[in-house]
Amino acid sequence: MMSLEEFFSYFEYPFVRNAFIVGTLIALCAALLGVTLVLKRLSFIGDGLSHVAFGAMSMIAVAGLTNTMLFIIPITILAAIILLSPGEKRKIKGDASIAMISVSALAIGYFLMNVFPVSSNISSDVCTTLFGSASILSLTTFKVWLSIGLSFVVLFVFVFFYNKIFSVTFDEPFTKATGTNTKAYNLLLAVIIALVIVLAMNLVGSLLISALIIFPAISAMRLYKTFKQVIITSAIISILSALFGMSLSIIFGTPVGPTIVILELIVFGFFTLLGYIIKVK
Repeated sequence: MMSLEEFFSYFEYPFVRNAFIVGTLIALCAALLGVTLVLKRLSFIGDGLSHVAFGAMSMIAVAGLTNTMLFIIPITILAAIILLSPGEKRKIKGDASIAMISVSALAIGYFLMNVFPVSSNISSDVCTTLFGSASILSLTTFKVWLSIGLSFVVLFVFVFFYNKIFSVTFDEPFTKATGTNTKAYNLLLAVIIALVIVLAMNLVGSLLISALIIFPAISAMRLYKTFKQVIITSAIISILSALFGMSLSIIFGTPVGPTIVILELIVFGFFTLLGYIIKVK
């Protein structure tokens, strides 16, 4: 087993420090948005958008374009707007539209990566993209600064529009009746959700993004009832899980994404048990 001295020696490398900085910011953003998505019963929007991002990434890789995030972000934002737009006149609604877009994007992405391979090891490329493997440890300088910048945009929007997001989350019809432009705030939510999804792909991969978004929120809800309490607790759980998950992946050589998700699953089990004990007492 690796000693503490050996572990801390890894932080001499810039790519490790960058991974922890970006990973912490991504985890925080995912937790904040996760609470809103869970309360609005849109938990699986993360799955749908992550698969759209995977499909977009595959198309961009096949086309041989660089700076992929600049191309993936607008495509994912567009998909988020379509999925979160009001559905009164839509023939395909709710979970059906999410499932349709999700599986279609995943199939197209995998098809393109096999028909037009960009490297000799397709299985490794697909695994890295879907499960996050070690992508957080191999971020380019451009991706690091872009991730930091986008994370601060998400945090600023959430803090600055906290009251409106709270209102739209809990009672959208009443908020609309008070004269608030709920469509604009839903559009804003769609944009920042898409940004978080694209960022989270670097940490846990496409298939595990929903866990990063959902687990901290539902864990916090086992013990707390107010929106602010759940938000704060969810953020703490998410950040600690990311930090410990990345640390354990370095120490034991495990994949980053699955390690973080397993830790969040353990925390969920603990909070559920603790909530049950408190309720019984």
